[in-house]
Amino acid sequence: MTPRVTCHFLGKIDYKTAWEFQEKLFQEGVQQKIAIRNGESTSLPKNHLIFCEHPHVFTLGKSGDRQHLLIDQSGLDEKEAQFYQINRGGDITYHGPGQLVVYPIFDLEQFFTDIHKYMRYLEEAVIRTIANYGIQGERCDGLTGVWIDATTAKARKICAMGVKSSRWMTMHGIGFNVCTDLSYFNHIVPCGIQDKAVTSLKNELNLQVSVDEITPILLKELTDLFNFEVIAKT
Repeated sequence: MTPRVTCHFLGKIDYKTAWEFQEKLFQEGVQQKIAIRNGESTSLPKNHLIFCEHPHVFTLGKSGDRQHLLIDQSGLDEKEAQFYQINRGGDITYHGPGQLVVYPIFDLEQFFTDIHKYMRYLEEAVIRTIANYGIQGERCDGLTGVWIDATTAKARKICAMGVKSSRWMTMHGIGFNVCTDLSYFNHIVPCGIQDKAVTSLKNELNLQVSVDEITPILLKELTDLFNFEVIAKT
C-alpha cells in the first residue's frame, strides 16, 4: 500500500510553536501505534510533512555540547535570536529566515524500517534538488547532511540534519540553506564540526533564489524517493 502524507506549509513560524505542533503530531502517531499493537485499532498512523522557516534560533541536540554556542544571552538578545536544547540527535545548528526547514512526521513502518536508509533518502532529496541548479551535492564520510566539495579543503555544508525516532515514528528533520544569512553560523560550531564551512544555494549560485521556489522542488524529490501520495495540503 502506498503511504499517504499530509503536507503543512507553515511559512515563517516561531520555532517553539512549530516544535509543539511537531510533538503533537508525533505523539498522536506513537499513541496510534501503541493502540494497534494492543489490538485496540487497525487504523495506520497519519504521516505528515511540515515545511517552514523560523526566526533566528539556535538549537542543540540531546548529545550536543553547550560550549558550541559561542555567544551568551546578551549576544542572543543583540542578534534577536533564541536558543533551545531539544530532543533530536546531532549537535548545534542554526535556523533562520531563508532556510527551508522540513519536518517529516513519518511512520517508517509504512515505508521501511531502516533509520540509516531514511537519513540517506533525506540527503538524496536535497542532492537531487540542488542538481536542478547545476550544483553537485555530496555526502561526507562519517557526517550527516549535504555537502559541496566534500572531499576537499573547501568542503562546506548546505544542508544539516537531525532526527528523532520512537517506535519507528520520526520527527525533526532538515535545515536547507537556500538564501540564509550565513553570518549567524559564526556564533556556533555548526553541528560540532570545527574545520568545515557552511554555504547556501544563493551563495553557490551567486544569485537570488527563494524558499518558496525551492519548496515544491524538494517536495517532488521527497515524493519520488519515498514513494508516497500527497493527500492534503494545509
